[in-house]
Amino acid sequence: MADGSALASRRWVLSGRVQGVGFRWFVLNNAQALGIRGWVANMDDGSVEVVGQAPEETLEQFGRLLAKGPTAARVTEITTQDVPHDHVESKSFIVKH
Repeated sequence: MADGSALASRRWVLSGRVQGVGFRWFVLNNAQALGIRGWVANMDDGSVEVVGQAPEETLEQFGRLLAKGPTAARVTEITTQDVPHDHVESKSFIVKH
């Protein structure tokens, strides 16, 4: 792959009203539509963690969707970091419970 289509791996932690509002399913549906591999999980502190792997431009688009969230959500804070490719063990996108 060349010209920006090389895979990147990224982790987002989203805080606010992000649990109990369909956020994980919103993430799952958008990730699958964009062809992103990875996972989403609720965290014990009330935040949602998302890890995805895809071309950089796809992850940028995904990040914008995460910041918006589903209708009932209200994202108040996002932390983002690049992670090693081996951090994404899934061949598809899954919801971790």
